[in-house]
Amino acid sequence: QLVLVESGGGLVQSGGSLRLSCEASGFTLGYYALGWFRQAPGKEREGVSCISRDGNITDYGDSVKGRFIISRDNAKNTFYLQMNSLKPEDTAVYYCAADWRGRLSGSHCAVVPGGGYEYWGQGTQVTISS
Repeated sequence: QLVLVESGGGLVQSGGSLRLSCEASGFTLGYYALGWFRQAPGKEREGVSCISRDGNITDYGDSVKGRFIISRDNAKNTFYLQMNSLKPEDTAVYYCAADWRGRLSGSHCAVVPGGGYEYWGQGTQVTISS
């Protein structure tokens, strides 16, 4: 069974930090570009960050630039989203995903949901209190 499992969500105060993890089971993350997305109630799914297969390229949504950091550890088959200076507007369900287009290009990185993102986690709730 090919799955992604997120962890690390929770409730923190504004200005705090959280680190989300996403572990793959049944396939090797090292072949894929990876991404984090989020969806708040009543809103469309939003791209948060992506990282290329080779790890050299990262990109971020405008609302999180300078606050969030994406990273990957292929040896652990896991990738991460370090979230700092959290704001109430960061409250959402966060999803991790794997993009098959990373197999075609080591530098591919797309912070847009859909397209080549074929594996998705079940989501983890992040709630920021003011």
